[in-house]
Amino acid sequence: MEDEVFDQIMFVFNKLVTWVAAGAMVFGGVVPYIPQYRDIRRTQNAEGFSTYVCLVLLVANILRILFRFGRYFETLLLWQSIIMIATMLVMLNLCTNVRMATELNTKRRSFIDFDWNHFWSWSHFVDYLQCVVAFTLVAAYITYLLLDSALFVESLGFLAVFTEAMLGTPQLHCNYQNKSTEGMSIKMVLMWTSGDTFKTGYFLLTQAPVQFWTCGLLQVGVDFAILFQVYYYSRYPQKPVSHTVSHTTSAKAL
Repeated sequence: MEDEVFDQIMFVFNKLVTWVAAGAMVFGGVVPYIPQYRDIRRTQNAEGFSTYVCLVLLVANILRILFRFGRYFETLLLWQSIIMIATMLVMLNLCTNVRMATELNTKRRSFIDFDWNHFWSWSHFVDYLQCVVAFTLVAAYITYLLLDSALFVESLGFLAVFTEAMLGTPQLHCNYQNKSTEGMSIKMVLMWTSGDTFKTGYFLLTQAPVQFWTCGLLQVGVDFAILFQVYYYSRYPQKPVSHTVSHTTSAKAL
């Protein structure tokens, strides 16, 4: 009798752990952007956040969804990609509105101008949306034509997760150019690191395609590089801190 009760308790416990892990996989990738979103809304300053992070995640998750047509993977990962795409569009909308409210240059920069000098620096959110839709349609058409090629499908999967593994590199480069991590939410990067570590472990335990966990390890490495920048630029400042934003930014970042 006691053994049956213990088995039932363990069964319920295992189910609960499975549900929690599933929820963490689906929504965990979105959580790091909540403090960054709130910081940008509060300070009305988006300079510390690289919108190329949004570009990387949009491309990576669109390609991952297309990869599923050629090689099945868990539905949880599919939902993770859909929710991440929606989150990045919300972040882009906020950053665009904030930038346009503070930008002195009133000249409209549009996606349909096809000016590479202003790529991903357009004036309105609808331009980013047009770019995402155009990329999705082109990538979907190419995938449809080459779906029977195993080499193409595996390459598509690798490209999807490798692009996501490069998620932190735009922020890494932005910090390097600014010689500072001012305006970047440290909470966001800490959540990146913990989330990517959990995600990589999940890939290993569930025997996900090799592309997923190898690029997950790379992603964790980039996260630690950004955390090193936080330490280095705070301990050895490379430029004077702006007095106009130092109080609000440093308070929110820490």
